[in-house]
Amino acid sequence: MHKLLGSGYRADVDAALDLLGKRKLVLAIHDQSFPSLPGEDLGRGSPYQRGGAEFLETVAALGFTGVLLGPQGQTSRINPSPYDGTLFSRSTLAVACHELTTPTWLGLISPQRFQAAVDAKPPAPKNRATYDYAFGAARDLLLDAFDALCGRRRQNDPDATRLMAELDLFSVSERAWLAADTLFYALCLEHGTDAVGEWPQEGEASIDRHLAAPPESLAAAAAARARHLRERHASAIEFYTFGQLIAHRQHAALRRRAGALGLKLYGDLQIGIGAPDRFAAGEIFLDGYLMGAPPSRTNPEGQPWSYAVLDPRKYRGQGGAPGPALGFVLRRFHKMLAEYDGIRLDHPHGLVCPWVYDALQADPLYAVQHGARLFESPGLADHPRLAPLAIARAAQLNPDPHTPRYADQWVTSLDDTQVERYAVLVDAIMGAASACGRAPDDIICEVLSTRPYPLERVMARHHLGRFRVTQKANLDDPSDVYRTENAAAEDWVMVGTHDTAPLWALLETWAKNGNLRRQADYLAWRLVPGPDRQGTAARWAATPAALANAKLADLFACAARQVMVFMSDLLGYDEIYNAPGTVSAANWSLRIPPDYWNDYTAKLSAGMAFDIPRALALALTSRGAEIASTHRELISRLERGMLAYRA
Repeated sequence: MHKLLGSGYRADVDAALDLLGKRKLVLAIHDQSFPSLPGEDLGRGSPYQRGGAEFLETVAALGFTGVLLGPQGQTSRINPSPYDGTLFSRSTLAVACHELTTPTWLGLISPQRFQAAVDAKPPAPKNRATYDYAFGAARDLLLDAFDALCGRRRQNDPDATRLMAELDLFSVSERAWLAADTLFYALCLEHGTDAVGEWPQEGEASIDRHLAAPPESLAAAAAARARHLRERHASAIEFYTFGQLIAHRQHAALRRRAGALGLKLYGDLQIGIGAPDRFAAGEIFLDGYLMGAPPSRTNPEGQPWSYAVLDPRKYRGQGGAPGPALGFVLRRFHKMLAEYDGIRLDHPHGLVCPWVYDALQADPLYAVQHGARLFESPGLADHPRLAPLAIARAAQLNPDPHTPRYADQWVTSLDDTQVERYAVLVDAIMGAASACGRAPDDIICEVLSTRPYPLERVMARHHLGRFRVTQKANLDDPSDVYRTENAAAEDWVMVGTHDTAPLWALLETWAKNGNLRRQADYLAWRLVPGPDRQGTAARWAATPAALANAKLADLFACAARQVMVFMSDLLGYDEIYNAPGTVSAANWSLRIPPDYWNDYTAKLSAGMAFDIPRALALALTSRGAEIASTHRELISRLERGMLAYRA
């Protein structure tokens, strides 16, 4: 029983979810958005902090069965986007540095030193991260802790010796990824920048870009150069490893804590591959092309992401064994399977039918708008280099000259052998997931407004669902992919994501443009059986807060077995977390304040936050008179709302 909710709450929510056929209710939140307690706040949230642990207790108590975290890789000082972070190394920005003051970490930082770092945080709104300060403060605290550990080792302190032995063991056990990441770190120190393009290309440094996976002709010189760099930057490499040890240990503790609360942890397999991982992976990428998003309903202009593209000629080796590109994907996925209960596949199009564009084009936006799909461009005059990679044949492309090459209907047919070729990476991922005991619904496919035919075939091959983001539903098109009546059992339904406006901001927009009544009419058609439909729609249109909870009820009432809620929609926030395709200091900075519970209950009283019990009650009554009659007492309790369950 949660300290703020009575014992009957979770039993009623669980019973309602079961009656509605819902297997998963997952909260989506990124690390930096977690609340911190006042005495531990360095300007950025973390699920590993005490504030994060308390928030997870609340999430479990509210009835959620899982938490989807954003990518948790290391980000750079100038780019806080988690989708540009490292794939193997964990972000040390998320480290709960207050733990370094405790015996768990030998008191390597004094409480006074940690408190000074907290006190030095610049003033900021309580719901915003101060990324730049947090970046420097976390690094400085870890450096101080590492210096203290080294000093105690020199004094033959037995506890320090034990921790250093653990550090050595970690370095060996994680060598498959740690060796390359620490070498990249050493090279960044050597050249004073993490911008690989600025590294010198003369003298002994001319091979630095290839040190992690050198061609055979450079193997001896690269090995000598790497040894030199590791010796020159030995202390810095040990420091990097120390930070990773802490981050990995704290994540393992988080997973145990979440499991004890009945929460599954979901990780985010981002499609982007940043500089450290391009360096580590070696020559497995396609020369001359980058990956982006084509024009679409979601992003009409397209997005030039500048992400590296795996070379499909390196998926397989001799005899069909995994080649270097497929091996890279599997190493990464196996690490995530060891750290999470389920995985979100970010933009799975990039694994099946990536949209690529000319890397040398001066205008990236023009380039991405005139790009092509990697495997379905057998005869494009502006992309002749893609023809040898084509899987789809010219006769299988849409003959309508007005069909854009990024359209879902660009490819019209495929035989089973072709689908197998498209599915190489996803087949490997799903095979690895199955071998580790994961079910298909433990893999979350972020497929939004576009699902090209090849991707549709590959997803069907593995019974994978798509996203249904209901705030984007076209109410004039009964076949629209975002309408809940079109959801299948394997789909994931949600009102919004981290890339959309919160529902509470949309309510104002709908009120201004006259769409509140249209939304209310649609929801009443979905949720209200019988003669009261028109009256209910009128009441919802006049009371936007009630309409918002009907929007949540629509998720529970539909056929999809998986429901996801983004933190902003749950808690009643109206500020945007991330505006895709833009660079802004506000992006990625929205966070939950320490007094979130009081704020949430106040908003519930005003009807301006999601009330899960009331939404469940509405979803149950939408199933008809038999359900309403058989479960009248449960529905009656739920209709009173969450506040009625307070302890």
